[in-house]
Amino acid sequence: METRQDAVTGTIGCAAALLGALAGIAIWLPYGRKGLFGAFEGETNPTVLWLGLPVLALGGAATALAVLTVVRGRWRPALGLLAALAGIAAFGYAFDVLAAPQALQDCGSPC
Repeated sequence: METRQDAVTGTIGCAAALLGALAGIAIWLPYGRKGLFGAFEGETNPTVLWLGLPVLALGGAATALAVLTVVRGRWRPALGLLAALAGIAAFGYAFDVLAAPQALQDCGSPC
């Protein structure tokens, strides 16, 4: 049987995950705007939307939940969440999910 304290803890966890995901989306917005709408001659980078948004939303939620579990003193779940966060970050770096469209990137002095 679930106690009132467990219900409050679960609600706080859901709220933390939601706030973390919203923070990730807020961080994504400048990159998403540049990647989808700010390109020269209509060039866009759809991976900013299809890969970047989920990576930052999941990363924000995982970060918030990891902080919450550390605050609660539960180290094993926190280590699992940190491992998941490292995997999400590795995926993001591997696929360069925050890359701007090619026209917005600096090509060096010959341009």
